[in-house]
Amino acid sequence: MASPLFLCILLVVFGSYLSTISAAGNAYFRHKMSAPPPHQQEQSYDTLMFLLVMPRPDRAGAVVPLLHRHGPCAKSPSTDKPSSFAEALHRSRVRADYIMSRALRGRGTTTIMEGKVSIPAHLGTSVDSQEYVVTLGLGTPAVEQVLLMDTGSDLSWVQCAPCNSTDCYPQKDPLFDPRKSSTYAPIPCGSDVCKSLQSNHLGNGCSMNDNGTQSQCGYRVEYGGGLKTRGVYSNEALTLAPGEVVKDFHFGCAYKQRGADDKTDGLLGLGGAPQSLPVQTSALYGGSFSYCPPPVSSGTGFLALGAPSNTSGFSFTPMTDFMDDGTSYLVKLTGISVGGKQLRIPRKVFEGGLIVDCGNIISHLPSTPYAKLRSAFRAAMAAYPLIPSDDDDTCYNFTGYSDVTVPKVALTFTGGVTVDLDVPNGVLLDGCLAFTESGSDGYVGFLGNVQMRTLEMLYDARGGGLGFRAGAC
Repeated sequence: MASPLFLCILLVVFGSYLSTISAAGNAYFRHKMSAPPPHQQEQSYDTLMFLLVMPRPDRAGAVVPLLHRHGPCAKSPSTDKPSSFAEALHRSRVRADYIMSRALRGRGTTTIMEGKVSIPAHLGTSVDSQEYVVTLGLGTPAVEQVLLMDTGSDLSWVQCAPCNSTDCYPQKDPLFDPRKSSTYAPIPCGSDVCKSLQSNHLGNGCSMNDNGTQSQCGYRVEYGGGLKTRGVYSNEALTLAPGEVVKDFHFGCAYKQRGADDKTDGLLGLGGAPQSLPVQTSALYGGSFSYCPPPVSSGTGFLALGAPSNTSGFSFTPMTDFMDDGTSYLVKLTGISVGGKQLRIPRKVFEGGLIVDCGNIISHLPSTPYAKLRSAFRAAMAAYPLIPSDDDDTCYNFTGYSDVTVPKVALTFTGGVTVDLDVPNGVLLDGCLAFTESGSDGYVGFLGNVQMRTLEMLYDARGGGLGFRAGAC
């Protein structure tokens, strides 16, 4: 029987052989369709050529492969089916509501800009929207852990043994057992590290020893929709890559989960608060990090810690915290073009900004920008039949078409930075325009991971900006 690695390589080579994409003018791309007809599959666009080996960004820091959790090259690929567009849209909206409600609760208000956010009783499982995983080593000796990558979370955690089936969800890999690691230690109750959890609403007090004394630092994270994880905040060695070991990495050793069933081993937090990996490793890597989501689920991208030695290939736009929540990253969109033509959109409607969220599949835009984008895109794609939708989505039936011409979509950010989205993988998902409406004009939006495909997204802690580098993976 062929090994998974052989099948992965074979799929990459075969996909590369099938793939052809050619420019049809500067503003449009003609995409060669492959059988079977692709209108109901995200894999329909898995025809762009990509490298067999992981792309290597130019830097001295740690670099690890970034894979789609449903992809054949993932160490423990998810057994769940990839999300349809309708499912991705639902999860994306649920996650947006969760992030908004988290920020607003932190401010003690439910209003933002000129609108209001209604916080539903059940926000849904925000972690379910995560699409990309990295494999890191935890403990001594290092045990591989497949972790969902999330810029919208700070605290990293893995499921730990011993844990019974009622308290931990089933995962494909064995649970991490801290008893087998020579470098594991629970963080003491009352320490500054433990106290930092309380300031970020992540701590639930300290555990009690048999003699009644407080000993270990407890953590708790609630993602919404009944999804909760709690356990012991701990200290451990984290191996990022050969020779790249973080000796004192703080993470959650999870002993009780509710509402999760992701089959992965845990989550890697890349937000801006002290508990996140970039902040914890700032002395080693300067607090900067970048990642590049691959264009297709069978491709390979990367996650890199540390700034590149040369940033001349990047275009930077200013980046701030969203509502000073310390976790989410915010940039300002100023314009959109479709097929090389700039859309006439008043800049004031973008005032809410965009939260850059690798855990959100689809991008969210305020009402006017979304309507203008949808209208222009539909006009450019008028040759192809639309699929009727109750949500007024823009989805196409490409059955019978050997070639599809897709307009280029570009986003312009503060500072005149224009980013061309990958075509078709950064524009279409499951044959649908991968954008949705976030709310009224001036409302905050989200930059989702579909639009990030093939872009190296550099979070520059020193310069306070977000950098874009095209064609990085």
